Amino acid sequence: MHNPSTPLVHTRQGSLLGLTDNDIHNWRGIPFAAPPVGPLRWRSPQPVPSWHGVREAQTFSPASWQNIEYCRELGGGDPGRFSEDCLYLNVWAPASPAKPLPVMVWLHGGGFTIGAGSLPPYDGHALAKRDVVVVTVNYRLGHLGCFAHPALEGEEGERVCNFSLLDQIAALKWVQENIAAFGGDGDNVTLFGESAGARSVLSLLASPKANELFHKAIIQSGYTLPDTPLDQAMAQGEAVAAHFGLVNASAEQLRAIPPEAFWPLEGRLKPGPVPVCGDAVLPQSMLEMFFTARQHPVPIMVGSNSDEASVMAVFGVDLAGQIQKLRQERRLGLGLIKLLYPGVKGDIELGRQVCRDMAFTTLGYVVMQAQQRVGQPCWRYWFDYVAEAEHHTYKNGAWHGNEVPYVFDTLTLAEPSRHYVNARDVAFSAQVADYWVDFARNASVACDTLHGPVRWPASIKGRDRLLRIGLNKLAGFKVENRFMRARLALFRRVMRHHVTLD
Repeated sequence: MHNPSTPLVHTRQGSLLGLTDNDIHNWRGIPFAAPPVGPLRWRSPQPVPSWHGVREAQTFSPASWQNIEYCRELGGGDPGRFSEDCLYLNVWAPASPAKPLPVMVWLHGGGFTIGAGSLPPYDGHALAKRDVVVVTVNYRLGHLGCFAHPALEGEEGERVCNFSLLDQIAALKWVQENIAAFGGDGDNVTLFGESAGARSVLSLLASPKANELFHKAIIQSGYTLPDTPLDQAMAQGEAVAAHFGLVNASAEQLRAIPPEAFWPLEGRLKPGPVPVCGDAVLPQSMLEMFFTARQHPVPIMVGSNSDEASVMAVFGVDLAGQIQKLRQERRLGLGLIKLLYPGVKGDIELGRQVCRDMAFTTLGYVVMQAQQRVGQPCWRYWFDYVAEAEHHTYKNGAWHGNEVPYVFDTLTLAEPSRHYVNARDVAFSAQVADYWVDFARNASVACDTLHGPVRWPASIKGRDRLLRIGLNKLAGFKVENRFMRARLALFRRVMRHHVTLD
């Protein structure tokens, strides 16, 4: 550091001048890889060229091309400018740390098609005030971030198509090389993310290319959708090329397609909300890696929200229709399902709870069991808090993504919460953020309890424990044993049956 009042920092690539706000330094738009444009489209991230002099880092970079209206409505706010040149990150750090601080690296959600690390809910200021260094990352989205086509095979000596995951890995490597200059401890890096960001964390826990780049992981509302098989991704890539009039296309022809032409694609040409399995980044499916307990052995926090089904409509899922399918196919046995959901009336409500648990809640149970097999602690949570002014609107509980501004303690910055939250909501948010920081600072095999309003013990071997964050939409914390155990065990068996194992 230069001095507390002038946030000048020297990285391996060059010097950066940031901003200062209330003893927190912030550097914006730091390049962590060369622009992935022209011949670098659909290639692994390349090193950033060094620069001379001082580079200003006071403005957020453009986000990857995406649907701006979807991002405003569903992704956390207005991402601003778009560009294929989008591989930048942002850092928040206390001005004068007395010792190297824990590092928290955030991967945003958005179905791998929308979002940016610069959105208001992800402002790292409040977390940095708790003596951590916060990093938020942009990565390539949509077909720019995940694309397979025969013309691209063999260009790098290995098969790669998960470019968004490679971007995240490049950002983690940048952290290892540079974060000490910002006051961070490169030996204590927590990777955390929500939705597609959580799915990214899961994928990196399963990727041989991400080993030892981070030391703890937080998975917020990760989902159980299977990864896309490589042959299916390859067929979609050829269909996308054909859509642009390119049959038997060359790599040069594909890279000449304007970057803004990809995001409006819909239907069978629309990219999926999951990575591809079968390339060098993700050789085997993420679920298979967790079912066989071959994930990287690090402490994990994992959880989901009480109304995750709120996101189902975005993916065209008819909640009542799912129950009708169960009734027609006799799959799982509707009678058994009803036994597991006593008192739930009507196909819509039953569908809401079943889809939520199959797609989201069960994942935490799967991760817990995998962690126990490798001897690593796992903290599970269930988020059910709703701001007081929203109780009448969100009757089913905390919707998908609702926990994010509580984790970052940014309720007064995020839309729409900044318009209606009260002091009690903000105080509850501060307690949630404290738990996340305590995990980043202290979680380990030797320290299996987090501290806050209640002691939060990990689900170490032989124990199935979970922290209720918010009780029936109200402020409160409670540790429960064997939470939803019967239904989650059933859904885990169903998932396991559908995953092809060696």
